[in-house]
Amino acid sequence: MAREFTSVGVVGLGTMGAGIVEVFARNGIDVVAVEISDAALDRGQAILTGSTDRAVARGKLAEADRDALLARITFAVGLDALHSVDLVIEAVPEHLDLKQRIFAELDRVCKPEAILATNTSSLSVTEISVATARPNQVVGIHFFNPAPVMKLVEVVRTVVTSADVVADVEALCERLGKVDVTISDRAGFIANALLFGYLNHAVDMFESRYATREDIDAAMKLGCGLPMGPLALMDLIGLDTAYEILDTMYRRGGRDRRHAPVPLLKQMVTAGLLGRKSGRGFYTYERPGSPKVVPDEQTPTTTEPALTDTAVSKVGIVGSGTMATGIIEVFAKAGYEVVSVTRGAEQSAKVFEAVQTSLNKGVVRGRLSEADRDAALGRINWSATLDHLADVDLVVEAVVEELSVKKALFASLDEICKPGVVLATTTSSLPVIEVAMATQRPADVVGLHFFNPAPAMPLVEIVRTIRTSAETIATAQAVSATLGKTGVVCGDRSGFIVNALLFPYLNDAVRMLEASYSTTDDIDHAMKLGCGYPMGPFELLDVVGLDVALAIQRELYLELREPGFAPAPLLEHLVTAGYLGRKTGRGFRDHTRR
Repeated sequence: MAREFTSVGVVGLGTMGAGIVEVFARNGIDVVAVEISDAALDRGQAILTGSTDRAVARGKLAEADRDALLARITFAVGLDALHSVDLVIEAVPEHLDLKQRIFAELDRVCKPEAILATNTSSLSVTEISVATARPNQVVGIHFFNPAPVMKLVEVVRTVVTSADVVADVEALCERLGKVDVTISDRAGFIANALLFGYLNHAVDMFESRYATREDIDAAMKLGCGLPMGPLALMDLIGLDTAYEILDTMYRRGGRDRRHAPVPLLKQMVTAGLLGRKSGRGFYTYERPGSPKVVPDEQTPTTTEPALTDTAVSKVGIVGSGTMATGIIEVFAKAGYEVVSVTRGAEQSAKVFEAVQTSLNKGVVRGRLSEADRDAALGRINWSATLDHLADVDLVVEAVVEELSVKKALFASLDEICKPGVVLATTTSSLPVIEVAMATQRPADVVGLHFFNPAPAMPLVEIVRTIRTSAETIATAQAVSATLGKTGVVCGDRSGFIVNALLFPYLNDAVRMLEASYSTTDDIDHAMKLGCGYPMGPFELLDVVGLDVALAIQRELYLELREPGFAPAPLLEHLVTAGYLGRKTGRGFRDHTRR
């Protein structure tokens, strides 16, 4: 039988601590909320009442329940007030010496059987525990912000934490309506270990001017379905907090360079640009603490990019695969005349059937009228020869991801197409400049990386090489806008924005599993429930295909030569064994039994 917690103490009433107090009080548990001074106590009480009042205003909490909740809380200054509680959770700033002092004092104040817990997100629970004479009763209970909303709790056991203590805390999490994942004491635990390498990489992209803050954030939201872009998320977390977590992970986690805070991050913290809480970080906010972004000197103009002298009305699309089929549909629905070129009449017939089927589904689902479907099909011309591209204004190549094939195709397009035509490749991993240099017009070549399925995904990565002209980029932006897509501009570097940020994170998850630190289910739960990701990393890998993920990760490693980007051996072994994900019935999970 798990022990019954009738009263808990919470030390530190910032945003996180106040949220933890609310979680316990909402679930009928008496709480002693402690701060260091009367002023800090008043601030914490204001955070708590503000949160509960908002819940009432939104209809998520009855007034009577709010009043009962608040009645369960005793506010006090000083740790002596915690002498009779069953559990204490510390939620003070992430400084080891501070936490150790608090735990030493809690050890003196609290009754012998009380469990002492830390909400640290990055520090060593073991190092905190040895400040007490009861390290076997010390555990990490890492809530996520905002604690009343987020379902995940990471339960962190040290090598000496009692099994009974872990079991009691797991049962408590269930009582609170939380999903717990129990893990050992390692830098960053699950969520932060996977999240902050990705965030730091995004800051590096911004610092190197590879892409704008808006384009980096839009790419990850629209390309991956994330609730926030990485730079906006850094502003929400607080750049000072992010710096401390990264620095701790770097020192405790084997000095992986990807966790070494990007220099810009330290500069911004030193300058007081801490994100939302200071009113300015990567973005500028209406006032300190406000979520509302206001224009600043880096805000792009809102005017739509105008079509240049190269007005586009007729588009050629080369290829017969899933991506080519989707791109044909996108352009035809947007009103462009389309010339579809495949390797023969049989391939053209298959593409026609696929486009027609997709458009029919749109009609059935009420997203497209029958007249619009018929009009879209009427705009498509089917061909098996590149010569029919002689009078188009834009060519989009969507053939197999082999550089030699693409270079030969672009050399042919260079001879066939009229001057000034924009030549675009949909490659997701190959160097665009190598394709461009197969022509005598590299200034007219650009990457247009659509995401699959092209009719549904709102993002297009517009990839400029060092030879791409400003006019070509402007045309690509204008065409993307006409298609109803968000075009983000980036340089010609392996992975572009989305894949360069996404696949190292997926690779890190594989390494975590490979090290037996956690399970596929717990890692997926951590990222979905703790970070709001639409899919966990192993769910996503099985959908993408492990062979595809391995190929992309190899390209990133070969170009960047960053040791942390080397493909995880487990990923390579699964691909070798033919376990490629859903398409083969087995990847990280067995899909034949579902």
